[in-house]
Amino acid sequence: MRLFAALLPPPAAVEGLAAALEPLQFLPGARQLRWTAPAGWHYTLAFLGEVPDDVRPALDERLARAAHRHAPCELRTAGGGRFGDRALWTGAEGDLRALSRLADTVRAAARKAGAPGDEQHGFRPHLTLARTSKGVPVDLRPFAAALTDHRGTWWRADTLSLVSSALPRSGVPGEQPVYTAVGTWPLGGPDGEGAAGASGASGASGASGSSGASGAGDARPPGHKAPGTAG
Repeated sequence: MRLFAALLPPPAAVEGLAAALEPLQFLPGARQLRWTAPAGWHYTLAFLGEVPDDVRPALDERLARAAHRHAPCELRTAGGGRFGDRALWTGAEGDLRALSRLADTVRAAARKAGAPGDEQHGFRPHLTLARTSKGVPVDLRPFAAALTDHRGTWWRADTLSLVSSALPRSGVPGEQPVYTAVGTWPLGGPDGEGAAGASGASGASGASGSSGASGAGDARPPGHKAPGTAG
């Protein structure tokens, strides 16, 4: 089974991001892009690849432990960027140090469980919005620029999800992978509060120059500290 560990934004955050993308549909090349389905939006913490069935019990156990060690964190979608001419994404703003520590713990847990995993260097939280098709070039720079000032709805990331990814097999243009959560664990354990990972440090990841400047969509949850600039 092809698996990855991720944080899944709640409906309110998904709806806000979907609304922010509506103006992008009028940019040149928008109809040639393969836009990801909102129901599948996620922040990948660790891509595990094809995981043998006999590894799953150990993987589930270690991911549960990893989740228990980290407190929930406050996040929101922010800014935009691109991976060359291949993919368009939005970044994240909020408790990014805590998020990075969680990603490190999840990757270590997967390795110890025997999951193949990836060997990414550094962690850049991003949510993929669209991809280009082979042989159909689209200039993604205007799309990324249009998202520069995007600041989404704050949400509390309190659940670690293990997600299966079934790749399209029909060959139908625009067909999306099918994502299914096959395991979930509350961050901080049953009560949702953990000892590790709690941090007042905040920041931004995604578009260059993103900051905590107030604006549309900047309403913060009670007790939330304003994010600072990207580190």
